[in-house]
Amino acid sequence: MRRTFLLEIVMIAVAVAFLFPVYTLVALSLKDPAQISQTPLALPAPPTLDNFASAWTAAALGPSLMNSTVITAASLIALIALGSFAAYYLARVKSRLGYGLYILFLLGIVLPFQLGMIPLYELVTGLGLLGTHAGMIIFYTGIQLPFTVFLYTGFIRALPADYASAAQIDGASQLTAFTRVVFPLLRPITGTVLILNAVFIWNDFFTPLLYLGGSGFETVPVSVFAFVGQYVSDHGLVFAGLVLGALPIVAVFLVLQRYVIKGFASGLKG
Repeated sequence: MRRTFLLEIVMIAVAVAFLFPVYTLVALSLKDPAQISQTPLALPAPPTLDNFASAWTAAALGPSLMNSTVITAASLIALIALGSFAAYYLARVKSRLGYGLYILFLLGIVLPFQLGMIPLYELVTGLGLLGTHAGMIIFYTGIQLPFTVFLYTGFIRALPADYASAAQIDGASQLTAFTRVVFPLLRPITGTVLILNAVFIWNDFFTPLLYLGGSGFETVPVSVFAFVGQYVSDHGLVFAGLVLGALPIVAVFLVLQRYVIKGFASGLKG
């Protein structure tokens, strides 16, 4: 009993440690300059939404949110399509070629992509894709594909092969068996792939700064960074801009997390 009580105390302390920065961020975004200077950690009294309106206009977050949404959504579609197909082949085909390709994908996870930033930059520039959505989508798809294939392969290997075999006996092709029988069973891992890749792509700062800086297609982190540097003395606007930039991906994360938990709970029956 005492051990359980101590464990609960530790868990509460850890939760408070994680939630305190979030509270500070939201509370300061709802305060005017006078409240921030006098009572920075107290609850807003009264709260104000003026900072959000000013931050939205000053940081031009509307176009940035659209750019981030297009790049993230298109990259996720490409990752799910390519990653699931590749993983199905690697998990089901027992050959030296399949094993070699799997090891190659694993190397893509181990090696940091920063090692190839210069050649990748030159390649994107040579293809005329610098400063475009297409260049960023291709980049993220290539960078995150090894990790996506790794997740899908492990999950598919745990699935019985009888499902696809039964569909093929009934006359379905390999493609039809995968898309209509196997892929619906991948819902739990697909949710995980969506969450992890979406968070990485949306929050990535260095790559968009390098590939999209000055193009007019900057993503949210780049726009918020420029905004923070410009309005660093006005903490209310700065924190409001940070909240607006993080809110969409937080909302998506919470929604997808619910579906992932539901998928794991239902198992293959879902």
